[in-house]
Amino acid sequence: MSDEQAVLYGVVLAGGTGTRLWPLSRAGHPKFLHPLTGTEASLLQATVDRLDTLTSPERTFVVTGVAHAAAVSRQLSEVPEENVLIEPSPRDSCAAIALAAAVIARRDPDAIMGSFASDHLIADKTQFAEVIRKAMAGAEQGLLMTLGITPTRPETGYGYLQCGGSVDDDGPLLSVEEFKEKPSYDVAESYVKSGNYLWNAGMFVWRVDVFLAELARQQPQLAAGVSRIAQAWDTAGREEVFGEVWPTLPRISVDYAVMEGAAAVGRVGTIPGDFGWNDVGDFHTLGEVLTADPSGNVVVSSDGDVQRPTVLLRDAESLVVLPQSGRLVAAMGVRDLIIVDTPDAVLVCPRERAQEVKHLVDELKELGHHGYI
Repeated sequence: MSDEQAVLYGVVLAGGTGTRLWPLSRAGHPKFLHPLTGTEASLLQATVDRLDTLTSPERTFVVTGVAHAAAVSRQLSEVPEENVLIEPSPRDSCAAIALAAAVIARRDPDAIMGSFASDHLIADKTQFAEVIRKAMAGAEQGLLMTLGITPTRPETGYGYLQCGGSVDDDGPLLSVEEFKEKPSYDVAESYVKSGNYLWNAGMFVWRVDVFLAELARQQPQLAAGVSRIAQAWDTAGREEVFGEVWPTLPRISVDYAVMEGAAAVGRVGTIPGDFGWNDVGDFHTLGEVLTADPSGNVVVSSDGDVQRPTVLLRDAESLVVLPQSGRLVAAMGVRDLIIVDTPDAVLVCPRERAQEVKHLVDELKELGHHGYI
């Protein structure tokens, strides 16, 4: 692969509200806009920063919703405003990715694009970039590449990739035979023991022409709609066509819409990655990936004022505390809890039930308390 060909167009998907991180993450200010990285950078900013050796701001695109477009542009001042693609309404990941692919294809029909979630943490940026470069080599060959993460435990919260043999003579590039749904614990354990399964991280690398052709084969309505929008992209009629066509596109994830069917006919490859990936799905996970004190407590503070502490812990272990209201949060004689304090809502729950926080959001919706969502 020559240097001229090895240019990546980076696409970052900035959607969803992260309901398992309520009450920190809200519809109006979702988790990717928050600094949950252990630094001042938001998850979104960290996602774009880690692409800096692979692409340039001019080749970086973000797909987001109307409500978050201004905040996204503010946080990513180096990314050209026209590269922030604003969805009129959420249509799931396939439409978002297809829109970016079609817009990039207009500019550069031979482009290789990478699609990345805006709310993942990655510890080893150098290793991450190396895996992406290997995936780009697979994309050059016409494969739809997905990044697989070497499992470290039988995780029931992730989907899995069932891998076949090596595509490139014992190199790192493996075929993907099947996408597997989130399994039960026993099934996850058997996957990890077999050594033939990787976590599906939802990160993809491919040539835009190959992806759009596969989209047309499997999802002709979606492909035709996105093509119409892209054709009008640089014209005065863009908003009208966008507004007319977008609501008609199927709401479907890219895994269901394209990748599962492509794997079935041998068109999907993967590079196993081991770069400290985490999807920050809930507060317990956040507590596992950020630095803890000697008692195992993790404090994620937006206030660096050491003169006026916002957290006071005594005889407390393995807490995840997010003081976001300016008030003092004090805890004594407790362990394995999540404590989130925001100006209008407080959450306290056991770490082991962190995945269930989204049910509170569902209940608030049913009760009509949308101001808290």
